[in-house]
Amino acid sequence: MAQKIGFVGLGIMGRPMAANLMKGGYQLVVCDVVQAAVEALAAQGAQKAATPQEVGAQASIVFSMLPNDNIVGKVALGEQGLIQGLVPGGVLVDMSTVSPKTARRIAEAFAARGLEMMDAPVSGGDVGAQEASLSIMAGGKPEVFARVKPMLEKMGRNINLVGGHGAGQVAKACNQIVVGLGIAAVAEALVFAQKSGVDPAKVRQALLGGFAQSRVLELHGQRMLERNFAPGGKVRLHKKDTEIAIEEAKDLGIYLPGTALLSQLWNSVAAMGGLDWDHASIVKCLEALSDTEVKPG
Repeated sequence: MAQKIGFVGLGIMGRPMAANLMKGGYQLVVCDVVQAAVEALAAQGAQKAATPQEVGAQASIVFSMLPNDNIVGKVALGEQGLIQGLVPGGVLVDMSTVSPKTARRIAEAFAARGLEMMDAPVSGGDVGAQEASLSIMAGGKPEVFARVKPMLEKMGRNINLVGGHGAGQVAKACNQIVVGLGIAAVAEALVFAQKSGVDPAKVRQALLGGFAQSRVLELHGQRMLERNFAPGGKVRLHKKDTEIAIEEAKDLGIYLPGTALLSQLWNSVAAMGGLDWDHASIVKCLEALSDTEVKPG
């Protein structure tokens, strides 16, 4: 019989990730506040649960993919949280992006109950979730990582144990710094091309053949040209991730000037009503500052 595992959080990322686990041969128990998402997975063969506690009572390994620290904390440690349902030896693999401090706090609380926890945030967006090609950055014990790695391999390709509890979240913060500044750089370049009277689509094509080539230029540059800001990676989430990096930097006594600027750009997009736009929409605030609009031709 296939191993039964749990999944809590069936949003843009979580739902295809859970579906890929089922495609990989695992039985799933799922839970989400959006009942339509639960029903969609149930139609594919998943078992429904009303609370995270109920998920934990039926599965020894549970994955979660949730929006922020507060929700992750409630799902893991709340009155009807996983900690109330999992039996000793049970594992939570939280694939959300949260503060390293939150990951360590949950791991400590779990350890006191004889439970294990790994932080395993991802990169690759909704496309990576759908294609099971996510990069996964894990923090926790090597023996627990070995136990859950076969399941992670159903959701991603580049899977690394970075260090102890919280290390995965540190790596994800680094990822969001690089990706965010990359998106801002592509936006600046295309706005500059447009304002200079040069076709930004042709500029992008030229750059793809040189040292500036990147997945950000390829995918997000195309989104900017197409004016396609339907969310793959939402501004509200990248904004939150950037703020995590800044807070961690403050605790470390270091300054991240590029990341500080990036945070202000996300705030500008938010002020335009764009919290639920794709993060490629950062181009819109740069367009507003330059009185121009990126468009091919």
